[in-house]
Amino acid sequence: MSRPDLNLLVALEVLLDAGSVVAAARRLRLSPSAMSRTLARLREATGDPLLARAGRGLVPTPRALELRDRVGALVQDAEAVLRPVAAIDLATLERTFTLRTSEGFVETFGPALLARVQAEAPGVRLRFAQKLDKDSGGLRDGAVDLETGVVGRSMGPEVRSQALFRDRFVGVVRAGHPLAKGRMTAVRYAGARHVGVSRRGADRGPIDDALAPSGLRRTIVVTVGGFSTAIALARGSELVATVPDRHTAGLREGMHAFALPFDGPQVTVALLWHPRMDADPGHRWLRRCVRTTCAAVAEG
Repeated sequence: MSRPDLNLLVALEVLLDAGSVVAAARRLRLSPSAMSRTLARLREATGDPLLARAGRGLVPTPRALELRDRVGALVQDAEAVLRPVAAIDLATLERTFTLRTSEGFVETFGPALLARVQAEAPGVRLRFAQKLDKDSGGLRDGAVDLETGVVGRSMGPEVRSQALFRDRFVGVVRAGHPLAKGRMTAVRYAGARHVGVSRRGADRGPIDDALAPSGLRRTIVVTVGGFSTAIALARGSELVATVPDRHTAGLREGMHAFALPFDGPQVTVALLWHPRMDADPGHRWLRRCVRTTCAAVAEG
């Protein structure tokens, strides 16, 4: 069996992105007739029309839609493999990196990360973008260089990840709250009034699932979209917020935190990036800075 022409992958990526033989030919600097012949070869190789006529234009077939993201990732991986890794002079590097992360991460790890970056590369600037959802489209389109978060099913299959630290959940109340005194039990915890955290506004989450075997249920009187908001509400009320320990350490200053009196969930916070940046020297250096900083702060 003959090996397929891998050069067709580049043409396929451009065709599926452009949705037009003429536009694809222009981007690849080919004639329309040459691009049409390439499309014919792709149809023969895949056994699918890929682009079908609809009115005056072309629309992708279901097979083409299935292939689009996979082909793009393959081409980007190949480009990363063939791109030479050049030496980098951190003393003269001038570049702005965008990190999409939560307010809690910036509060806890931001100062140490900034100090490390400025000490090694004074010309580098960091831009922290607030993470309001789990969509990683910014990594794919290049608007975001790095993200932090818990890897989930909503993450694109082409996104790279590396664990930064393991985090557990703790309960948090204002200073002087009745739960700040005495031994914490599951009954005392469940009997308090709580602020829930859910981006989707759900009434139940992993904390409730972990509490359920005890036959207890929290009373959630308000639900918010993020941990920083939950902590702010708990700071000024009688409510209990249940938040990741390390991830929110900087937001909880002056408050009372306690270990959950049951087997609560744990999460692994990871560093996320797009594979096309794997071999980029500046990006590799920044990833190292984030990993080293998180390890140092988490251990300290």
